[in-house]
Amino acid sequence: MHKRTFIKNIALATVGSALVDPFLSINSYLTAKTKNWIWAHPNINWTADDWKRKLSKAKECGIDAILLEIYNGTHTYYEGGQLPMKSNVTDMVLPICKSLDLEFHAWMWTMPCNAPEIISKRPDWFGHNGLGQPAHTHPAYVPYYKFLCPCHPEVRDFIQGNVTSLVKISEIDGVHLDYVRLPDVILAEGLQPKYNIIQDKEYPQYDYSYSPQCRDDFKAKTGIDPLLDLQEPASHQEWMQFRRDSVTSLVNEVLVPEAKKYNKQITAAVFPNWESVRQEWHRWNLDGFLPMLYHNFYNRDIDFITEHTQKAVERLKGKIPVYSGLFIPSISPENLKKAIRAGISGGNSGTSFFELGAMTDEHWEVLKNM
Repeated sequence: MHKRTFIKNIALATVGSALVDPFLSINSYLTAKTKNWIWAHPNINWTADDWKRKLSKAKECGIDAILLEIYNGTHTYYEGGQLPMKSNVTDMVLPICKSLDLEFHAWMWTMPCNAPEIISKRPDWFGHNGLGQPAHTHPAYVPYYKFLCPCHPEVRDFIQGNVTSLVKISEIDGVHLDYVRLPDVILAEGLQPKYNIIQDKEYPQYDYSYSPQCRDDFKAKTGIDPLLDLQEPASHQEWMQFRRDSVTSLVNEVLVPEAKKYNKQITAAVFPNWESVRQEWHRWNLDGFLPMLYHNFYNRDIDFITEHTQKAVERLKGKIPVYSGLFIPSISPENLKKAIRAGISGGNSGTSFFELGAMTDEHWEVLKNM
């Protein structure tokens, strides 16, 4: 596929429906350097030939960068990490990416930690909900939602150590942060029936983080213990902002400098409903953002992709690239072209696809022929 032809055709096709200036849309896509990404889980059952075949197909169809999940808060898929290695998928996939001229970005979970050795030895590292319950014993929604405390100095050191172990892999191009947030205080409306809950407001069992460290830090700053002194935490703007700032501080003051020390790119998968996860990502000093615009999670049509791509570009003032994230299991091959165009109409710098294993031959054919 010829990238320039692909970009021109898509830009021209979206002029009629673009929310941005249509002429700006065409000119931007003809002159800007775009990048298309795909997330990939570390399927340990795939052989080197399997990976080469799948990644060759991705390259052929216009993918520029692979985001391989090699740290998931329980174990690693590379040597030299802080947790036990399950399988060294990285050493298998990285040379293949290099041979195909595909960028390799190390996808890591940031805040959740399900490692038994951490849970047993450092229970004080975990966040607490608004009932005072720790995440490692009372995780919200699903068992793996064992989120760490963003304020705890040793937690910040631990997460920095995870980034350090990745950026020391000289051949990688960047680190990709996932779950760099707090648990969802309000789930996307399309997901609430799955858990048989109705969240018409913020409820304490889903509201994080009231860990002793966060409470102490906030009390030192304001004289208020948020767990004991606030009757309506959701309406207390200073407490709300404190928790957003705790995540922003981790990113900007700890993780970004560590990546840049080794001259690596650093990106993140982020939520469109950022308020619900205390994820004020438009303040982060990253090289790119991949908002997960999974429209069906929000009971919306594909126009959700355009709307929230545009909002992301506007919040970032056009200074940092936005790569619209598409959830392939909910997008048929027939609708894939429309979904890609929706992101371009919002002013993105490319598209990211979730994920490699979900792409069918029909999806690839659509990409190849655009």
